[in-house]
Amino acid sequence: MQKLIMLLVCCACTAAVQAEEAIFALGCFWSGESTFRNHETHELLPGITALRVGYAGGTMPDPTYENHAGYKEAVKITFAPKTISYAKLLEVFWHNVDPFNSRGQFCDQGPSYMAAIFYTNPQQKKLAEASKAEMEKEFKQTIVTEVLPATTFYDAEEYHQNYATKNSVSYLIYRTGCQRDDKLQEIWHNK
Repeated sequence: MQKLIMLLVCCACTAAVQAEEAIFALGCFWSGESTFRNHETHELLPGITALRVGYAGGTMPDPTYENHAGYKEAVKITFAPKTISYAKLLEVFWHNVDPFNSRGQFCDQGPSYMAAIFYTNPQQKKLAEASKAEMEKEFKQTIVTEVLPATTFYDAEEYHQNYATKNSVSYLIYRTGCQRDDKLQEIWHNK
């Protein structure tokens, strides 16, 4: 019995080590969540085991949708690095933001809609800063997207979770009206 308990404890420790978290702000968190899903099946991208939308980067405890001053709308991703690397998540992130907009993202303007990468460990910081430097080199202009240390992430209200799937028509109307895809095509079409 003791061997079985030790084996279960060992397996639980290994599973915990194999999972990692990443936090990204891509403007509206509905679009952020949609970014890391297959657009046809709405399944999470392979290697992503969980995704929550919420608030990152602020200091006030217990933010809400009505009061999240100082926070950015963000997504927290739990992923298996052996299946999907942090570098791949960064690539998906960059190709789904306007890295030059210092006022927000697309039709959503204001500090809570500004793009950011929140690193959770030194390796993520190193990779995020290197990817940002590579983007600046590629575009030959300043990238305003910030790379910041992760702070406490607060889940958004349940009705915001998986919004694009649960409310696909209203989300499509929002996304089209925001001209998000048109702007992304304009920025990334040759990249």
